[in-house]
Amino acid sequence: MSDLSPSRLDLLRFLERVQVGDLQRTRDWIAAEEWRLAVEEARQPAPPPPDWLLEHGIGTGRPPVRVHVGGCWDTKTRCKPTTADIARRALAEGVEACTHCRPDTALGVLD
Repeated sequence: MSDLSPSRLDLLRFLERVQVGDLQRTRDWIAAEEWRLAVEEARQPAPPPPDWLLEHGIGTGRPPVRVHVGGCWDTKTRCKPTTADIARRALAEGVEACTHCRPDTALGVLD
């Protein structure tokens, strides 16, 4: 009579296939959760703009060249957030006010 039960090696290979399947299922769950978190993060509203911006020039030292209200559409990549006091001081020292958003009017500082 022949023994039809699986060998120990066959059982170990079966166990390996089950574990590989479990590992893949876990990786799929991780990928799905990462996707869900990315979608949720993309739905978050953008942070509000700063109240005031200083646009800096190009080159060494990069002095301020223009003052903007925080939500101005004409800002460049060289803008940094600032406080109202620093924006007022910059305008008083001759830094140009943006002609679109008029920070000098908003701050009560006119030429």
